[in-house]
Amino acid sequence: MTAPRGPGARASLDRKPPEQESLDRERWFRAVGLRAEWLGHALSCAPADRAAAEAATVSLYALHHRPPPRFVWVGSPAAARRHLPPDPVLSTTAPVPLESRIAGALWTLRRRLERHLDVDRDGFGRRLEEPAEPLTALRSGTPLRTVLDAGVHGALRQSVHESVAGLIRAALPARPRFGWYGQQEAHWIAHYDIHRRLGARFSASDTAHLGLWAALARSCGWWWPREDVCVLSDRPQEIHTEPIAGGAYGEIRLHNAEGPAVLFRDGWSCYAWHGTAVPPWVIESPTAERITEERNTEVRRCAIERIGWPEFIAQAGLSLVARAPDPGNPGAELLLYDAPYRQKGASARLLLAVNGSQERDGTRRRYGLHVPPWFDDALDAAGWSYGLTGAQYAGLLRRT
Repeated sequence: MTAPRGPGARASLDRKPPEQESLDRERWFRAVGLRAEWLGHALSCAPADRAAAEAATVSLYALHHRPPPRFVWVGSPAAARRHLPPDPVLSTTAPVPLESRIAGALWTLRRRLERHLDVDRDGFGRRLEEPAEPLTALRSGTPLRTVLDAGVHGALRQSVHESVAGLIRAALPARPRFGWYGQQEAHWIAHYDIHRRLGARFSASDTAHLGLWAALARSCGWWWPREDVCVLSDRPQEIHTEPIAGGAYGEIRLHNAEGPAVLFRDGWSCYAWHGTAVPPWVIESPTAERITEERNTEVRRCAIERIGWPEFIAQAGLSLVARAPDPGNPGAELLLYDAPYRQKGASARLLLAVNGSQERDGTRRRYGLHVPPWFDDALDAAGWSYGLTGAQYAGLLRRT
């Protein structure tokens, strides 16, 4: 592939000779293989390559005229905080901390690379166009760069940054200021690296700078640079994922029905049920008693799905009060149960329904909704949840 040279030249992956569609298809298939390579780095459970990670870090410090730091390796992100100095007090007169200078240089690097690739984004960094199935999009004239933006950056961001790193971040008891996710920065590094390997030409200095971040992503977990010390985390020992059904680009999410979804070498772990962060008891020891005491509705839903609605109904001692076809959801049924436990200090009844909207994988979730104890008609209870009377709800043609 060729591209204009010189300052300000754009990669312009959509400027192709007449055989553009064939070239685009070939490049897309190459990109899919490279995306898999980067996903492998993001999910790698091999011990950290400490020599490679430290060498890249020393070079990043040198870019900011700092000598090599003292390295501290920890077994998980949860163990990092006690090895870091206190966060500096922000002041307009104090020197800018090293980690802030690194962040600023990275932001500038990414801005230059984005301008070079001319990716179609709005002022908030969001894609202006969301292509459909990639080969169909290429056939219809969608620029390759747009398909790559969704199929590489977007897919890896959802799989790695939002699912894996996001759930680890949510499980941390405390998160130090200014750190990076190492291997789980793969979404943006892969985005530029794949463009480069498909033929885009960045400046030598930008390529070298990007290469340092790529080396860190290939060699270690999360890391926190400070003036004199750099704390780095080893990679996890286990990461459990599942494909997201219906995903256009092979997206994955964290899930393990038998144990931690992510387990680090020092024993720290976090749990996930089909991509939703849950406390350990949801996976290890779910019971109807713990479920009914849980106040977070998403956690409660996951715990019930873990043991199954029939088992939950049996364990909780729910007794059926009424049932009725769901008029707004053809083929589904509303089930009203009397609950032997109290909800927020008061007696309660539980309406079991099926979601009117399909999930991305084509299934419909069952969910339970606590309703006031005076309802003895399933339609009245369902209507109450929408601010309607039972008669009004019965007239619905379709609900979501």
